[in-house]
Amino acid sequence: MKPYSFSNIIKFIIPSLLGLFLFLYPLPTEEGFTIPIAFLAGHLEGFLDNYLSLIMMIVILLTAIFTIIAKAGGESSFSRFPFLHQLFYTTWFWTITRILAAVFAVMVYFQIGPEFVYSEDTGGMLLDSLLHTLFVTFLFAGLFLPFLTNFGLLEFFGGMMRNIMRPLFRLPGRASVDSLASWVGDATIGVLLTNKQYEDGYYTKREAAIISTTFSVVSITFTLVILQQVNLEHMFLPFYMTIIIAGGVAALIMPRIPPLSKMANTYINGEERNDDEKIPDSDNVFTFGFKNAVKRAEKETKFRTFFVDGGKNILDMWFGVTPVVMAFGTLAVVIAEYTPLFQWLGTPFVPILELMQIPFAKEASETILIGFADMFLPAILITGVEAEMTRFIIAALSVTQLIFMSEVGGLILGTKIPVSFRNLAFIFLIRTVITLPIITIIAHILF
Repeated sequence: MKPYSFSNIIKFIIPSLLGLFLFLYPLPTEEGFTIPIAFLAGHLEGFLDNYLSLIMMIVILLTAIFTIIAKAGGESSFSRFPFLHQLFYTTWFWTITRILAAVFAVMVYFQIGPEFVYSEDTGGMLLDSLLHTLFVTFLFAGLFLPFLTNFGLLEFFGGMMRNIMRPLFRLPGRASVDSLASWVGDATIGVLLTNKQYEDGYYTKREAAIISTTFSVVSITFTLVILQQVNLEHMFLPFYMTIIIAGGVAALIMPRIPPLSKMANTYINGEERNDDEKIPDSDNVFTFGFKNAVKRAEKETKFRTFFVDGGKNILDMWFGVTPVVMAFGTLAVVIAEYTPLFQWLGTPFVPILELMQIPFAKEASETILIGFADMFLPAILITGVEAEMTRFIIAALSVTQLIFMSEVGGLILGTKIPVSFRNLAFIFLIRTVITLPIITIIAHILF
C-alpha cells in the first residue's frame, strides 16, 4: 500500500468521525433517541419558533422574486455569479411552482383568501410546522454535510460495503451511509445527502432515484409518533420489525422493475456509469476503502472551502427545496382534506382488503392512498377504528409507502434527482402493492 502522510490520514479520520457523530450517533433524549443534528435543530427551532413562519414566507417570496428576475434576464442572468444563476434560473414549470409557493406562503401567513388554503390542517401545517423543521434541519445538515462528503468517509464505506449493496440493491457501497442517515436520523437528511452525491458525480441518475425513493425511510422517532397516534406504542418492537421486513423486500424488488430499472444509468454530466468501486487484486475491502478515503481527504487543502460548500448547501436547500415543498405539499393536503378523491381512489381496495380478512375494510380502504399527501394522515383517519389489527396494518403501511408529497416527495422534486411527479406516484403505488400483503401476513400472525 502506498504510504500516506500522517496529516492526510488525520484529515480523513477526524472530520469523518465528527460527521458520523453529528449525523448517525443515537443521542438519548426525553422523547426518545435522536441524532445531534436533529437535537441542535430542535433547540434552534424552539428559540426561533415565533419568527420561523415569517422567515420562511420571506425566503419563499424572495425565491419567487429572484426566479422571475432570472427568467426575465434569460441565460445571461446572474452570469457573474454562477451559483445564483444555477439556483434561480430554471424552467417555466419550476418558475410557476415557485410563484405558486409564494402565493400560498403569503396567504397562510396573513390568513387571506380561502380558508382551505391557510387552515392549520393544510397550508398552515406546512408553513407553521413542517417548514419550521426543514429550515433549521437544512441549516445544520447543510453546514455540516461536508464532514460526510468531503473527507473520505463515503469512499471508505464505498469499498467496505460494495459487496453487499451492489448485488442486493444495485447500488454503490457509499449508499449505505445515505440509508443509515435516514434510518437513524431523518428521511430529509438522506435525500439531501443523496442529492449532493448525485450533483457531485458519485451516483448515476438511476442510483440517486433508487436511494431517495427506496431508502429514505422516516426516523425511528417519527415511527414511534405514528404508533402513539394509533394507540399501539406497546407494540413498537414487532411494529418496527414489520417495517424492516416489508421495506427490505421492497428495497430488493424496486430497483429491478420499472420505473426505477428503466432510468438511465448515467451520471449528471451524461457519462456512462464506471465501476469506481472495483477492488484491485492487491487490495481487500478495508485497504481499498482506506486508500480511497485518504486520497479524497488529501484534496481538501483550504479550511475556507468547508464553509463555502456548507453555505451553498444551505442556500440551495432553503431557496431551491422549501418552495417546492410548500407548493406541492399544500396542494396535496388540500386535496386530501377537502375532496373525496383519495376515498374514491381507495374504493378498489375494499374487496382486496376483505379478501385479506382485514377488519373494517371500507374504513381502511379510505386511508390506503391518502398517505401520498402526508404520511401522518392515515394514522389520524384510522384512529377511531376498533380493530388493533387494522390500525397496525395501516400505520405500518403508511411508513413503508415512504413517498409523501408534504415532505419526502416534495423534497425529491425540489432536488436535482431526476424523478418526476408521475414516477413518484407510480413508485408509491408499487410500494403499496408490495408491502401491504407482507404487513397483513405478519399482522395475522401477531393478532
